[in-house]
Amino acid sequence: MPTFCALDNSQSTLNFPRSFVHSPRLAQGLCKLDMGNNADIRVNSTVQNITKTSANFQITPWADTTLYSAGVNVIALAPGDLDFLTGEHMRNLWNNPNDPASVRIDFERPFITPPKVVVFFNCINLDRNHNWRVNTTATGIDVKGFTLNIETWSDTILYAARVCWIAYPEDHEHIFSGSVNTMDVRPWNQPQPKQSSKIGFGAVEFWKTPSVFIALNEIDFDYKANLRVNAYVDSVSTAGLVWHIESWADTTLYSAGATIIAFN
Repeated sequence: MPTFCALDNSQSTLNFPRSFVHSPRLAQGLCKLDMGNNADIRVNSTVQNITKTSANFQITPWADTTLYSAGVNVIALAPGDLDFLTGEHMRNLWNNPNDPASVRIDFERPFITPPKVVVFFNCINLDRNHNWRVNTTATGIDVKGFTLNIETWSDTILYAARVCWIAYPEDHEHIFSGSVNTMDVRPWNQPQPKQSSKIGFGAVEFWKTPSVFIALNEIDFDYKANLRVNAYVDSVSTAGLVWHIESWADTTLYSAGATIIAFN
């Protein structure tokens, strides 16, 4: 089963909770951002030097962007755990203005039935002079692959975004996944800084309180103040959890979404 880890931009070395036989595969997603609006939004989370016990992470801006703080959640997948596939895709409009919003992702090996697929961001680059809007979804899922979508809307200018994905059998025991959004509890045009809601795990059974991964899959913020968002969970039990998506200070949060994965 996966192993969960978390870190922020003050950390560089992530020590895994347990040692692996070989270097694990790492799926990482942004869960917290606090960035200045004096320049384009540019943030990138990368990983290097993956060993059996640790990996080196960097959560960095570039050019004249100001990054005050950021957080990343990480799922480590053992090389021998063949139930789980993971990968990344970058939509880079800076280098290729015609880079498509939707691409087909082919699995390295097929599933027996269409799997569960979850997606989330680990790199975002948006223009400073328009509201910051971008989301990612997985559609057209079948046993051989799926369509990965990285989209924006209205007058937002997207320069680049990178998405990580995880696929696993839809009948896998002791794992729950889903997507939550502030629009589950209020409309986008009634912005407020804090929203939360309780969700249940349905038919998925856990024998102990699960580990929970959360990462952003959508943002819609006003560009006139700093970009501040934090997605997290609490009140986790074997039956469910409470998710939170929050901003603070003078930031206007129209909507934001997050991917959640709970597992034993």
